[in-house]
Amino acid sequence: MLNRRLFAALGTAATLALTVALPAHAEPIVIKFSHVVSPDTPKGKGAAKFEELAEKYTNGAVDVEVYPNSQLYKDKEELEALQLGAVQMLAPSLAKFGPLGVQDFEVFDLPFIFPSYDALHAVTGGDVGKMLFAKLEDKGITGLAFWDNGFKIMSANSPLNVPDDFLGLKMRIQSSKVLEAEMNALGAVPQVMAFSEVYQALQTGVVDGTENPPSNMYTQKMNEVQKHATISNHGYLGYAVIVNKKFWDELPADVRAGLEQAMAEATDYANSIAKGENDAALEAMKAAGTTEFHDLTPEELEAWKAALLPVHEEMAERIGAETIAAVKAATGM
Repeated sequence: MLNRRLFAALGTAATLALTVALPAHAEPIVIKFSHVVSPDTPKGKGAAKFEELAEKYTNGAVDVEVYPNSQLYKDKEELEALQLGAVQMLAPSLAKFGPLGVQDFEVFDLPFIFPSYDALHAVTGGDVGKMLFAKLEDKGITGLAFWDNGFKIMSANSPLNVPDDFLGLKMRIQSSKVLEAEMNALGAVPQVMAFSEVYQALQTGVVDGTENPPSNMYTQKMNEVQKHATISNHGYLGYAVIVNKKFWDELPADVRAGLEQAMAEATDYANSIAKGENDAALEAMKAAGTTEFHDLTPEELEAWKAALLPVHEEMAERIGAETIAAVKAATGM
């Protein structure tokens, strides 16, 4: 059932459509940009940079309103809100497109598929990225950019050094069949949960652990309620900046051109700071001393890969063997 806030916002969306059609920009075109993480994360900072540049490059014809920390919508609500025009722009994690029927995006959730940022960017900045965005068009969505967060670490209240350490643990994941398969492969019990609810769930023991890039873990203070973490870098978390297709297509050409320039520069900025933000967050959590961090030995890393790489074949039918092959070809795997 739709959230009532959705209906309240639809009238605003209709008004915006009329505003966009006007030849003169007497009143700024409002773009509501909703996301679920802290303003202090790479995505949060990228959204703020886009807000600044969009208003600059459109000469004030656009007013970008950024709503972080699930202020408007939670994970499960935001894509529906975008399709209905209640918000104009989102930056959901790449796992979110599976429920829309575009399961190819779940290739980004596969464990150990990206050996480095360079390999990742060969995918997001190349033909594979364009192919994936094209699949969103008939869903009423236009893809604008891929933004990095970073590579994930595992955390829990017990050590997670080898796959057997996961047996029976309730591990929070975002909604993704690939991530469910990942946790099942480790012997854990996957628990799908909205990002905004994770801290309390960890604090109260509803779940035992989770996976996140360090910047998400630190800005949500999860290190205060997790005694152990393993720097596994086993998976990637990134975002697709998307807009309501109808809204985007009906923008005046000069406005859209200004927004495209702003998005290109905001993307360069967001991706340039992502690794540094995660490195800084990791060091800050180590300094806080509430979580003990473990670096995998070469032998432990091989054990993790042996447990998790079979997920690639298991998910090939769901994601698409051709998509997985295209990603591996682009990364040189």
